[in-house]
Amino acid sequence: MSSIKLTKRQEEIVQIVKEDGPITGEQIAEKLKLTRATLRPDLAILTMAGSLEARPRVGYFFNKDKEKQFKATAFLDLKVNDYKGHPIVVQKSASVYDAIVQMFLEDVGTLYAVDSEGCLAGVISRKDLLRAAIGNKNLDDLPVSVIMTRMPNIITVKPEETMLQAAKKLVQNRIDSLPVVRELKEKPDTYEVIGRITKTTITKIYLEIVEQKSV
Repeated sequence: MSSIKLTKRQEEIVQIVKEDGPITGEQIAEKLKLTRATLRPDLAILTMAGSLEARPRVGYFFNKDKEKQFKATAFLDLKVNDYKGHPIVVQKSASVYDAIVQMFLEDVGTLYAVDSEGCLAGVISRKDLLRAAIGNKNLDDLPVSVIMTRMPNIITVKPEETMLQAAKKLVQNRIDSLPVVRELKEKPDTYEVIGRITKTTITKIYLEIVEQKSV
């Protein structure tokens, strides 16, 4: 993504150069039915921004390396708060059986256990539930608090962090989901669950960036 917002005419210029480059300024002006002098400021801006390259006696080229750089660094500007999904939670007193049912009804890979005040108490994964279910016939009597991962072993992300930071946490810790949390001012080290970021979230954003046609 470019650090400048392109005008409609600048976007049209970039598209022409993408399709027909190398192309001279006169040829671009002819396609847009404008004078070369009218286009000169736009071409200068696009060249300085790195969107286009200019070569004497040849014309303008589209800078593919610059486009790749924009796309690769796009995560730097995206905030978790803008992409978080709805968290799927269960009470920590809920049974393992109820947690299994909820996980499959919601079609998720991770549940967040909360206490009576709605604060994060633990995380339950598919593996946790599978491990508990094997050889155990009393799933209705087994609370998820017994099998869940507790603090300080829960990897979380805050709404003001970037999607790049969230992606690194997912990969480095080999997990599928991150609870998005907000620390309660009146209770230090106590967190309210306000969302979730998953590997699917990251993948969707990546595809959106790659498929963008404009610089």
